[in-house]
Amino acid sequence: MSTLSVPHSNSESRALQGILCVLIGMLFFVIQDALMKSLLQTHTIWLLMFIRSVVAIAVLVPIILWIGPPHMLSSSLWKLHLIRGGLFAVGFSSFYAAFPFMGLAEATTIFFSAPLITGLLAAVWLKETIGPHRIGALAFGFFGVVVAINPTSEAFTWIAILPLFSAAAYAVGQIIARQIGERESSLTVGLYTLVFSGIIILFMGWMINLLAGNALTDDYRHIRWTISTEWIAVWHILAILGLTGMIGYILLGRAYQVANASLVAPFDYCYLPFATAAGYFLWGEVPPHTTFVGMSMIVGGGLYLGYRELRIMRHTSDQPVVAETIFAPSNPHIAQMPDDENAGVC
Repeated sequence: MSTLSVPHSNSESRALQGILCVLIGMLFFVIQDALMKSLLQTHTIWLLMFIRSVVAIAVLVPIILWIGPPHMLSSSLWKLHLIRGGLFAVGFSSFYAAFPFMGLAEATTIFFSAPLITGLLAAVWLKETIGPHRIGALAFGFFGVVVAINPTSEAFTWIAILPLFSAAAYAVGQIIARQIGERESSLTVGLYTLVFSGIIILFMGWMINLLAGNALTDDYRHIRWTISTEWIAVWHILAILGLTGMIGYILLGRAYQVANASLVAPFDYCYLPFATAAGYFLWGEVPPHTTFVGMSMIVGGGLYLGYRELRIMRHTSDQPVVAETIFAPSNPHIAQMPDDENAGVC
């Protein structure tokens, strides 16, 4: 993954372009997840995720061929990509499985604990040193997750754990991306993640149907293994589902290429108010107050954690770091972190 410096002569226009790309990109991701939530009323998770992968791959391959190196169709790290693809298949199928039972804002708020889990895993798994500031941010954010889930509420069900499980799987995938590092580009990593997750998702659907198909009631019909021709009637909507995710991915990647990451990173969290508004206007969803409190704590902890990471990066490089990729639900990216030897205590 390359790092780019932003010329001072047009830094203001690049900053504005970066912010607009993030805002529009996150809006596309919300549209994608809103479409997914609507389509799950009549289609299975397995079909929707598979078709989304196929459409995204059909877009990514020509882009990689057009741009050329360092973006490649071949990879010697396919084993790591296979594990990461499996994590994404398991994680996002869990995330979408909760959609019929939870509001869009509630599910995505819990999912946005993924950056916090990634920070914790980096300390435990990669032995990265963290200081009291980041420990405090992690603790604050994780307490926000508990508030958002609200396990003491009478309305609490085990379904609320699914977005948290999805965030954990996503975070492990990001740690693997950390191990891949700069050996491969973000587009190559994204392509292989989509290829493997698309294959694995079909196998998962078949296995769940084999093991628990008879026990699934109508409430869980969206996770049954059924292949029918009904999708042909809505093929254009399914194509839009895949394209919105890819457009969001490209826009966000562009944002982090042209603007300073410390400027545009906070705008990633605009996904949450967008998702809240979509849930309200499309389905009349009004999240409980605990969701808003938890959302504020998760965003606060995540932003402060990112601020400390970017502060370290600035002290270890003369050039402002501009990441190629970003954090967003359903977005197979590399979370760029400081090298171990450069990481300080914060």
